[in-house]
Amino acid sequence: MSQISKAQERVIIEDFAKEILGKRTKTAKPAKEVIRFRTDIQDVIERDVWRVPIEILRYRKDNGRIASDVKDYESNTGILDERDEQAQAQIADFLEQKDPEKTAILRKSIMHDGQLEPAIITCDGFLINGNRRKMVMERLRREHPENSNYTYMKAVILPGKDDEGGPPTLYEIEKLENRYQLQSEGKSEYYGFDRALSIKRKVELGLSLEEQLKDDPRYAEASHAELEKAVKNCKKHFLEPLECVDKYLKQFKREGQYRTISTGMSDPEGRWQAFIDYSNTYKKCFKNAKKRIELGIEEDEIGEIEETAFDIIRLRAIPDMPKVHTIMRDLAKYCETKDGKKEILKIAEKVEPVLSSEESKDQHGDPLQPKKIDAKWAAKNKQDIIYHTKSARDSYESKKEKETPLDLLEAALKKLNHDDMDLSSIDLTDLRHARKVIKEIKYRADALEGHLYHFEKEANKLANKKT
Repeated sequence: MSQISKAQERVIIEDFAKEILGKRTKTAKPAKEVIRFRTDIQDVIERDVWRVPIEILRYRKDNGRIASDVKDYESNTGILDERDEQAQAQIADFLEQKDPEKTAILRKSIMHDGQLEPAIITCDGFLINGNRRKMVMERLRREHPENSNYTYMKAVILPGKDDEGGPPTLYEIEKLENRYQLQSEGKSEYYGFDRALSIKRKVELGLSLEEQLKDDPRYAEASHAELEKAVKNCKKHFLEPLECVDKYLKQFKREGQYRTISTGMSDPEGRWQAFIDYSNTYKKCFKNAKKRIELGIEEDEIGEIEETAFDIIRLRAIPDMPKVHTIMRDLAKYCETKDGKKEILKIAEKVEPVLSSEESKDQHGDPLQPKKIDAKWAAKNKQDIIYHTKSARDSYESKKEKETPLDLLEAALKKLNHDDMDLSSIDLTDLRHARKVIKEIKYRADALEGHLYHFEKEANKLANKKT
């Protein structure tokens, strides 16, 4: 994806713009609104709120809320042309399926109070903010054709060619969407996976992570160090797990099929959290040469361990074991023992990532849907995955039970002397808590030393009696 420049204009569809201009009416309340566009908030610039017929408003496919759905569709079916009615219907379906619980709440709110917050649209009618509201109001309009409240939407119309300031650039549209995405105390209402894809798309288009985070109210007055830490956390929780998702899809020859990862927050089969935890384990343990030596993992074994991790994530559940995302947290521990690592590597050795062409078809010879392929793949491989994962877990648990107090003390000392024990990197808000933890460590260490002194003294007495 090529980067956009800050000055690159978005192409305006003139026929659509003329229709908006001809059919908008100035009867909406409130009559004015200050939006998060350009310097409107700083300069307190009020823009007109219009009533616009809902049928001439159009969804934008570059909507962070449905980023995974759009990418999946365009990778496997075809490009969604926003001007096309069929594409508009498809985008509406994505919006409806994304988060049914929140959609139900929004529906009740609109039925009870109407549309409270104006949408924001381009001069040719494409929604920057308000896509889900349009979807809900369209459904209500079909159910209640007699109710005129659902035939129009209140909207602020961004400037066109002849308006002051001119039309927004592509960069400004991305920035505007980002500001509204983060407006509620910095807490995005987008599902984490879609948020990750949205962040990545904006970075690819030239809106850096730093710029995106500056639109978050939590970092409005952040210092350089605080912003750097926020960027690091954003990479950790969004971009790095997304890299793992892409490697996972490549392993199973499903490039671009993001809906096989998760369809939304309410998806019971969602795998996004497992990728967050695996990404963290990968970075801290498998990519860290010093940690690999401690674990006894060779560099050329990382690929096979990752294959196993993705096999476990795909299976999604292992009976009588923690949830898969917890297994991803513990995966490095399962490799600590020689036998445990051997069991983990056996999974990559035995499991074929892709079904044969015959296995991937139904009885009529037609290709199976991804969910059915997953079910067939799981039925074929689950016995091996479950057996060897549990065996690796048991090997680790057996080692843990054998740990002596001296083993635990040496492990604790090793952690306290770890290279990452950089106290200057602790968040300012956590300093008091960190001091409390250190005091508790000191208190516990003093108590243990007292016990050991007593045991040593008693041992010396016994030794003296024998002599």
